Amino acid sequence: MQSIVKYKEQISEFIDSISLSGTPKELYEPISYILSLGGKQIRPVLTLMAADVFGIDPKKAIHAATAIELFHNFSLMHDDIMDDASLRRGHQTVHEKWNVNTAILSGDAMLILAYQYFENYEPVIFRDLAKLFSKTAIEVCEGQQWDICFENRNDVAIPEYIQMIKFKTAVLVGAALKMGAIVAETSEENANKIYDFGLNLGIAFQLQDDYLDAFGDEATFGKTIGGDILENKKTYLYLKALINGNAEQQKELMSFFSTTNCSDKQAKINRVKELFVETNSAADSQKLIEEYTEVALQLLEQMDIPESKKEQLRVFSNELMNRRV
Repeated sequence: MQSIVKYKEQISEFIDSISLSGTPKELYEPISYILSLGGKQIRPVLTLMAADVFGIDPKKAIHAATAIELFHNFSLMHDDIMDDASLRRGHQTVHEKWNVNTAILSGDAMLILAYQYFENYEPVIFRDLAKLFSKTAIEVCEGQQWDICFENRNDVAIPEYIQMIKFKTAVLVGAALKMGAIVAETSEENANKIYDFGLNLGIAFQLQDDYLDAFGDEATFGKTIGGDILENKKTYLYLKALINGNAEQQKELMSFFSTTNCSDKQAKINRVKELFVETNSAADSQKLIEEYTEVALQLLEQMDIPESKKEQLRVFSNELMNRRV
């Protein structure tokens, strides 16, 4: 199997070769811009890796991998609008650099372009890729809407939150892997197992992302630290702090999360983070990340692939969960 660096090089080279010189340029320039910011490109790497795992040249999965990366960036462009985020990967978000209407329309165009990349495959593979992609896309939208709904609810339960991040984030990780399996034409059992592996890894990834939103380093994380706190997002950190905290801590947390109009935003971020630590919510979050990662690794053991390929997926999983960005 190739190295992760090699997969990323292949993805980057292919995406850089995409011609987005159409008109009106105001539609295509934002797409070129967000793609030029690079990012971790985890999902397309997984598509190439899965193709390699199941015994074909990963380059054969490059179009499916590109579709996943385009879809992911489309969702980020729209997420940034909904979150009123000013930074993405350490740079201005598209709606800040251009305007909201342009960001919406350019995002829509990215989604359509993503589907077009499946046209490079034979009919049976095209059908399976498109079917999985459509299912995943609607689940991502459902997850995003649940995320928005939770902002105005005070009765969100942890199982609801896990279901939300499963749809918002994890299904795309599972789909990225399964698309590589589909292109490789492996067995249905292998394709389903690697999807479930990705699903659990994706939940762990989003839990880690939420943790880093509070406790990461803005210089390396690429986003404003404390954004979820300021937006009153009912993350696992918040929900677990409410469960673990005493009456006084619960009251303080609920008071902070009852309004987005605070006079001192940094003070809110700092105190809420302290409460996450005091209630052991931060520690519990790290433990849950490890648990979902372990479930993913157990599923990996059940796949009918060589041990050397399992080991590379193990290494990737551990690197992903030990990230700081």
